[in-house]
Amino acid sequence: MAIKTFNVDESVYEKFLRFCKDNGISMSKQIEIFMKSRVEDKEDVREEYLQKLEEIRRGKFIRVDDFAKRYGLQ
Repeated sequence: MAIKTFNVDESVYEKFLRFCKDNGISMSKQIEIFMKSRVEDKEDVREEYLQKLEEIRRGKFIRVDDFAKRYGLQ
């Protein structure tokens, strides 16, 4: 496992961090999945993505009436 440093806008980082914590997901894993989707064989990524979608479908959901308000985007 490699530890890397990236320059990311602070407000974007904080919002994504809060989103991940609120939903009990790993920020690192989400970034890794995104990176894989850009560079690896699409068949491998597709299978992993479909598995992740199935996990999401079985997970708990949060009702959000105003997305911008809930995640501080206004």
